[in-house]
Order: sequence, then C-alpha cells, then structure tokens
Amino acid sequence: MGGVRGPGRGWGALAAALALGGCALVGPDYIRPAAIVPAQYKEIKGWKIGEPRDGLNKGAWWQVFHDRELDALEAQVEISNQTLKADEANYREAQALIAEARADLFPTVTATGDAQRINSTGKPVTTLSLEGNATWTIDVWGKIRRTIESQASGAQASAADLANAKLSAQAALATAYYQLRETDSLHDLLADAVSQYNRSLDITKNQYGAGTSARSDVITAQAQVLAAQAQEINTGVARAQFEHAIAVLMGRPPAGLSIAHGALTHSVPPVPMSLPSTLLERRPDIAAAERTMQEQNALIGVAIAAYYPDVTLSGLFGVSGSPGVKSAAGSNPVWSIGLSIAQTLFNGGLTDAQVAAARATYEASVATYRETVLSAFQQVEDELVAIRVLGQEESVQVEAVKAAEQAVQIALNEYRAGTQNFTTVVTAEATALSDEETLLTTREQRIEAAVALIVALGGGWTEAKLLPQTE
Repeated sequence: MGGVRGPGRGWGALAAALALGGCALVGPDYIRPAAIVPAQYKEIKGWKIGEPRDGLNKGAWWQVFHDRELDALEAQVEISNQTLKADEANYREAQALIAEARADLFPTVTATGDAQRINSTGKPVTTLSLEGNATWTIDVWGKIRRTIESQASGAQASAADLANAKLSAQAALATAYYQLRETDSLHDLLADAVSQYNRSLDITKNQYGAGTSARSDVITAQAQVLAAQAQEINTGVARAQFEHAIAVLMGRPPAGLSIAHGALTHSVPPVPMSLPSTLLERRPDIAAAERTMQEQNALIGVAIAAYYPDVTLSGLFGVSGSPGVKSAAGSNPVWSIGLSIAQTLFNGGLTDAQVAAARATYEASVATYRETVLSAFQQVEDELVAIRVLGQEESVQVEAVKAAEQAVQIALNEYRAGTQNFTTVVTAEATALSDEETLLTTREQRIEAAVALIVALGGGWTEAKLLPQTE
C-alpha cells in the first residue's frame, strides 16, 4: 500500500535539520535544461543582411522604419492598451503572491482582550484579561522557501508574458498600419486607373464619332471605368477597419482615431542579426517558458516536503484580574510555551502521487520550453526566407509593371491607328493594373515580414529586463 514514507526517516532528518539550525532544503535545485540551438541560421548563408548602427537593443524597435506617424501610434500601446492592462494586473498579482508566501517565514502574533462583570455574591466584580499569542511554523525542510522560489519564478514568467503581450500588440499595430498604407496606395492606384480608363473612354468616343469604331467599344470602356471606380470606393471598407483595429490596440474607441491618407513605403529597413544563441535571451516567450520550468521545479520541493513533519512553536502570555485590586495584574500572570510536531503516518499514497505529479508537470514544462525555442527559430527562418524571396519577386514584378505599361501605350496607339481592336487595349490595361496591384501586395508583404522578423528576434526586449530572482 502506498503512503507517506516511514516516520523514522522524518524524525531523523528533523533532528539533523534542527542541529544545523533549520538549513535543510528538500527537492532538486534548479538547473536550466539545454535547448536545441543551431550553430547558425540556415537562411543567413550566402547573403548578409545590413546592420544599422543603432541596432535593436531598445524598446522602440519600430523606429527603424523611420515613420513618424507609426512612432506616434506605437507610443500609445503601452499606455492605453486594455489587454496589456490586464496582463499588468496579473503581474502585480504574481508579485503579491511572493509577499504572501514570504509571510509564512515569520511568526503570527495575535492579541485578545476580555472584560467581564459578574455578580454571583451580591457584589459585582469586574475581571479584565489581556493575552498575546504567537505561533511559528519553522521552515525546517525549506517548504516555504521553495514556495517563495516558485512564486518568484512565476512572477518573472508573468513579467515575460507581459513583455510578450506588449510586443505582440506593437507588432499587430505595425502590421495593421502598413496594411492601411497598402490600402491607401491601392486607392491611389485605382484612382490613377480610373483616370487612365477615362482617357481610353475619350479615345473610343472620338473613334466612334469618326466612324472608325463600334458603339460596343464605348460601352466596354464605360464599364471598365465604372468597375475601377467601384474598386476604388471599396478600399474605404478595409481602410476603416484597419483604422478601427489600430484605435483598439491603442486603447481608444474606433471613433476616436483618424489617420491621414499616406502612401506605402517602398523600402524595407535592414534588420541586424545576431548569433542564434542570443535569441534565447531576446524572446520574452522563451523567457516565460524558462521561468515556468523553474517555478515547476521548485514545486517538486514543496511536494517532497510533505514527507517530513511540520514543526510549530507556540507561546502565550497575558494577565488577568480585577482592576480594583492594585496587585492583581502582577499576581495573575498567564503564560505558556510549547513545541508541536505533526507527521502524517498514512494517507493512501497521496504524497507519492503529489510528488510524481509535480515531477511530471516539470517535465512537461521542459518540453514546452524546448518547443518554444524550436518555434522561435522556425519563425526567424520563415521571415528571413520571406524577405529574401519577396525581394527577388519584387524586382521581377517591377519589370513586369514596366512591360505592362509599355504594352498599354502600344495598344492605345495601334487602336488610334485602326490596326488593333479595343479588346486588346482592355486586356493590356487590365494586365497592367493587375501587375501593379501584385507589386503593391509584394511590397507590403516584405514590410510585414520585416516587422515579423524583428518581433521573432525579440524586438527591443532582453532577458536582463526581468527582475532578479527572489530567493
């Protein structure tokens, strides 16, 4: 049958611990498990990304994009974002739990007073008493200290969670901002297309008036103009939604924010790269997973402490008597002092199960930590390859736009000359617009990849920002 291990072991350990002044600390000391870290980034071979002088070792990582509007918006996330407010409250709760656990290291002192007036002999008598009580459970086995260690690690994990939530909110705002700018540029692109299509419509009207083209050409040109106008109007939906998302990320109601129209930047800032091993110190989610391991490791010690007896000191001192007798207080002292030891002899294997559960929870946290590290490296590699491939795609797409624009001009000239039908013009213009939209999308995706890469590298966060571990 399972149960608490033999009391003989507990009493012997108690004697040894008391002889050493209560210095025992049961349970395993924490040692950070090794993580799977590559020697280099796969995508970094064969090409080198630029390294700006200021680097990324600061909180305002978005400043590498050199966009004043983005700078102003991002500054509000930390101040007003409601999700961060909730995470900040969770962190303050974790700090309070440390103080709560630390309070168990000290004795508890209470005071009680009593006043009674009794009439049993025909003469009322007043009796007063005042007592002070103190109890102190001595942390012989380190159960309280392991609890403090666990709570301290949990607080640091909460701090890292807060940093990760902040980084995620900042990244979400930057992504929404550049999607809004892409929508603005798409609006401008469609507005230019409408102007171009109106010029084509004028040409078809002139050709029809001269009797060199059919009425169907005019109708086709009109339909093309109207379709482009509808697309231009439709961009207002996405723009408003991106603006609303940015407002909420800033902690504002959607009606409280208006962002002026602007174009999407054509440049992607260079992102400084560091050794893969430093990623473990720059990612708040990795830090949170690592601190969670330490928290769970300490809880193994808390569970193991249940094998040993609880040692409690208690004391009482007070006085009792009638205030009418001057010497009553001095002649009626009440006091006691005691030592109690409580040892569970049998609990049906509960303690064994609790220790096994604590060890299993710790092992699960180790696996979660290692998986978090692997996912972090995957994210970095994903964004590196995205930036590289999208850069190549953008270069080709620029040439495709140039060729499409030339095709439109040639088709229009041939249509004017009567050597080409209007269908060729429509096809060429549609191809040109599609190529320009694809180029715009590719540029926005490159910027998104740059934002995601900076976030994957930890942004401006470092592990050194966590509070020192509280023992």
